[in-house]
Amino acid sequence: MPTGPYGESSAMMRRSSVPLVGFPRQPGHPSIAVARLPGHPVHGGSHAHDFLVLFYAHRAQVTVTIDDRPWTVSDGDLFVLAPGQVVAVEARPVDGWVVWFPADVVRSASVSWRSHPLLFPFASGADRAQRLHVPAADRDDWLRRFADLDAELSARRDGYPQAALAHVTLLLVAAGRLSARSPDEPLLAAVLDVIEDRFRGVLSLADVAAAVALTPGHLTTVVRRRTGRTVQQWITQRRLQEACRLLSDTDLPVATVARRCGYPDASYFIKRFRSEYGLTPARWRG
Repeated sequence: MPTGPYGESSAMMRRSSVPLVGFPRQPGHPSIAVARLPGHPVHGGSHAHDFLVLFYAHRAQVTVTIDDRPWTVSDGDLFVLAPGQVVAVEARPVDGWVVWFPADVVRSASVSWRSHPLLFPFASGADRAQRLHVPAADRDDWLRRFADLDAELSARRDGYPQAALAHVTLLLVAAGRLSARSPDEPLLAAVLDVIEDRFRGVLSLADVAAAVALTPGHLTTVVRRRTGRTVQQWITQRRLQEACRLLSDTDLPVATVARRCGYPDASYFIKRFRSEYGLTPARWRG
């Protein structure tokens, strides 16, 4: 069976005259894929995807055509590509990374991906390509984020699906902070910024509400309506994702990991972690 440009098992469906690449879901494995460029083949002809794509060009001088619009790709460009966009990449070497995954990997079941705060950069991409630019001073950090995700998916240690999701979430948070902000989601972007800046310390719903100049009740209503989750759930998710990263990438004691993720009480941290992942942090670390 032929293999397509993103490793899918011949999942090339047709959308009118343009091939539509489907994500190759495999039971027991996270629906997340990452590849280093130029080692990974890039499809040169016009095609579309049924999944989301992050394409980071660390060093490149190529042209990519998205929905019939040509873009010159330069060093540090980050493209966020929405499902259904028609893409054609010039067949020249690119030093960079590509990550692709279905939207349901990160969104809650009750929320459209267009309304999800982690995916708002892609929402504008549904109608036009979105190109973000990574400042030169931050590019090594971006390379590290992609490499960390690649290492997690390659090693497949215990708990790697959760760790891979944590790495994808960190990439999406970083992309969201680069974005000029969707005009429809400024409040959610601001909430994410507050959580990202302060989750390592004491942080409550009241603190986030004060930071965005709303009452806690009103903020809870807005965030739950748009994302299907409460502010506290978003804080908890971000803390546990950081915990996964520290458990995977460091040898820090569990109590130290807990403190660095905003949990001064290690016992409570272990309880929350086990509730989320079904394993204690020590067992998850393996």
